Amino acid sequence: MFEPSREAPPGSATTVFVVDDEDTVRKALVRLIRSAGMTARTFPTAEAFLAESHAVPASCLVLDVRLPGLNGLQLQEALNRKGYPIAIIFITGHGDVPTSVRAMKAGAVDFLQKPFAGHDLLDAIRRAVGRTRDAVAKQAETAEIQRRYDTLTPREREVFSLVVTGLLNKQVAGELGAAEKTIKIHRGRVMAKMQAPSVADLVRMAGLLGVPPQTSAFRGAPGAS
Repeated sequence: MFEPSREAPPGSATTVFVVDDEDTVRKALVRLIRSAGMTARTFPTAEAFLAESHAVPASCLVLDVRLPGLNGLQLQEALNRKGYPIAIIFITGHGDVPTSVRAMKAGAVDFLQKPFAGHDLLDAIRRAVGRTRDAVAKQAETAEIQRRYDTLTPREREVFSLVVTGLLNKQVAGELGAAEKTIKIHRGRVMAKMQAPSVADLVRMAGLLGVPPQTSAFRGAPGAS
């Protein structure tokens, strides 16, 4: 079912986690994954996987749908709730359209029906590892931006939420009942603390943090910019 790969290894730092209750399948997958130069770690149940920490940026999860205890879809849901950024490839001998659609909608990279070709799984693994790397990088960036945001004073946060709507200093001053000169100082501090080279960067940061822009009387007003 699984043929070893003769391709060049994508990197020794890559770890593939495998959760499948069949010992023969786990052993076959380990041989395949190792033949591609990657590390494999296996677990017979979803609970066994959850019981350990898996802080590996370059990784993915090959997950059987039908498992004793928590099934594959339930493990996927649990990982999504935890915000764990690992990309998942489902494998199954009992697939159906509703199950595959549900898995893909929840973020799965691929849904492979057993038996499948080894190169198909390895291709999916490479895509999944790339997605995990991107997700880990985004989480790290968001955490750093949150750290910067936490250094803002309450007034600076108000200015932040108005500036990202596109208001000028004069309009922000009107919204907050402050002098334009004062708002200019606050805005400068916000830009410095957030390390934002431009308002466009500040808007992107607000999007990552989920900071809602404040409603403004100037939005949509004639001459507003």
